[in-house]
Amino acid sequence: MKLICLLVLSFSSFLTYGHRLEYEPVEFWVGSSKCFVLDANSSNQNKPWVWFAPTLPRHPDPSHSWYIDKLLEKAISFAGCDQGEVRGSPKSVDRFTNFYMEMVDRGYSKQPILLGQSRGGFMMLSWAVKNPKKVKAFAGIYPVLNLRSWPITRNLSTTLADFEIDQDTFLKTVDLHNPIHQLEALARAKVPLYMVHGDSDRIVPLEENTQIVINRYTKLGGEAEVKVVPGKGHQVVDDFFKSKELIEFIIQQSTN
Repeated sequence: MKLICLLVLSFSSFLTYGHRLEYEPVEFWVGSSKCFVLDANSSNQNKPWVWFAPTLPRHPDPSHSWYIDKLLEKAISFAGCDQGEVRGSPKSVDRFTNFYMEMVDRGYSKQPILLGQSRGGFMMLSWAVKNPKKVKAFAGIYPVLNLRSWPITRNLSTTLADFEIDQDTFLKTVDLHNPIHQLEALARAKVPLYMVHGDSDRIVPLEENTQIVINRYTKLGGEAEVKVVPGKGHQVVDDFFKSKELIEFIIQQSTN
């Protein structure tokens, strides 16, 4: 029986599930951040890859197996780097850049597809707006994209820890760091965006996150689309984790 190894609990701990592929991660450190890549054994010198966030001790997990399976089938690798709960501070963006450079040095494409799930959307968009020419496309699964939304209302202390500043200073300067105000360069670079988001999401509201980015990005001339899932919230369901439209977008952009 063929097995597929999925990343769970920690990067050194894996469970096996019945699938037709077999793969194991390559694990490595970039500074103090533990990173991984599930290599698709592509023969290309400029190997396509999907950069997933959040990469944390419990993410990615078995719910991502359908996407991983489809990507590896198309010789698209899957990678990420655990920085902990970061919120887009300049220092965390720089550390993500170090991971990106390590992947490029390992022979992977200089333009990965960024895939952000929930708070991972904010991690990826914060990096993307600072590095627009290094991004092939951006995809999201009910992504946090607005620094004034979920990161403040639910996790202000974590946000302050990432920025290493006090609450008063942060609240006065929050818009300077909010990627929804920094989309121009990404649009000029013609980076396409595609998200799936539920219209009943109370944890990461559609209107405050995906919809505001879609509206602003298209006004800037950028290509952006959202598939709104009626009646669904912040859930691990097939609408989000077996989205035919999302995987087709990622594969198409990876192979262009």
